[in-house]
Amino acid sequence: MAKKGSFLKGAAIIAAGGFIAKAIGALYRIPLIDLIGGHGVGLYQLVYPVYCILLTVSATGIPSSIAKLTAERAERGESTAPLFRTAMKLFLCIGGAGSLLMIAFAPLLARLQGAREVTAGYCTLAPAVFLVSAISVYRGWFQGKNQMLPTALSEILEQLVKVGFGLLFAYLFRADIAKAVVFLLLAVSISELFALALMAGLYRREKRTDTGKDGDRVAVKTILRMSVPVTFSSMLIPLSGFLDSVLAVRLLSGYSADAVGLYGLFAGGAVTVINLPVSVCYGIAAASVPAVAAAVAKGAGVRKRIFFALGITALVAAPSAAGLYFFAEPLAKIVFRSLSGEELATLVRLVQAFSLSAFTLSCTQTLSACLTAQGKPQHAALSMSIGIIVKTATYCVLLRNPKISVFGLAYATNLCYLVAFFLDMIYNVIVSKKKGAKK
Repeated sequence: MAKKGSFLKGAAIIAAGGFIAKAIGALYRIPLIDLIGGHGVGLYQLVYPVYCILLTVSATGIPSSIAKLTAERAERGESTAPLFRTAMKLFLCIGGAGSLLMIAFAPLLARLQGAREVTAGYCTLAPAVFLVSAISVYRGWFQGKNQMLPTALSEILEQLVKVGFGLLFAYLFRADIAKAVVFLLLAVSISELFALALMAGLYRREKRTDTGKDGDRVAVKTILRMSVPVTFSSMLIPLSGFLDSVLAVRLLSGYSADAVGLYGLFAGGAVTVINLPVSVCYGIAAASVPAVAAAVAKGAGVRKRIFFALGITALVAAPSAAGLYFFAEPLAKIVFRSLSGEELATLVRLVQAFSLSAFTLSCTQTLSACLTAQGKPQHAALSMSIGIIVKTATYCVLLRNPKISVFGLAYATNLCYLVAFFLDMIYNVIVSKKKGAKK
């Protein structure tokens, strides 16, 4: 488990799985728009913000927290079955509550959005919250065992099933766009059901090898103590994005006739491009949790593994950031083919101005995972909170200047991730020393 080869292999598997899944999802949009049009896609996207919030609360913090606890028990030679059972019961309850809330508030949400036709869509998507909670427990358990392939396979299967059923439903109901959208959202729930079946089957086969002693009983509060700060940290960036969409647009509208368009170029354009290398580096962050947690359990080599994970992340992220800076224009033309003229020029400059964040956010992601592995996810949440406060204060000043305009948002976000990166680095050095790091 501690071997560099196994770490790199696990990171590569997770990264490849995530990349393939994202590629399938991106290609899915092309025929989907042809079948249901822009209005249909708009209705489809209306439901997703609420779904993502519930998913963040019920599932985001699970894999890394369960991976950490699983790796520690495995390193001590203890059975992970008690942990798995407690975690599954806990998160099935949380996920079930999320699904029920989505169904209960579906009519109100649809009415507030001015699209009553998506009420049924909320209901058909709701089971996915429950299903993903269970899937996340399985993923965390496998990752804690340093087995990354099940996570990658389940992500790819999710996308394949969603695309298959989604295109089938879109074609069958293309004459009734509202009905097509409802069934498209049902396809998401179906895809999660397939992924859950896969993970359950893989777990049944693998749990036979879990022959360690029973060890201590795992309390619910132990799992929540780990998962709640991770979940909070995960919610900070989307919540910050929501705040930006309000404040930044208002500030830009003071001198720009198309403030929404400028903000869209940053949030929907530059951020999308920068997130490509960050999503690839997620595999390194996921693989670092069991590796560092195992070192914590042994009381030695913690810092060595942290800096190894950080070094690998930097080797991937640094060239990616440089590539985004120097090849921003051809990349923008490929990804956003509909843009031209001044909009394209602005996006290119935004990507160049924001390219530093491809490095700092990727490294922050890995360092945050290392803090979680050491039982200190609250430190990562604090670092990002401070970064976001600095960012918000900075762009509130910069965006008032028409000469800086929307680029102030890119500069401020760069500063945010730079602050979070350095704070996470300091926290990791301090915490790893206490955990018995070898210098």
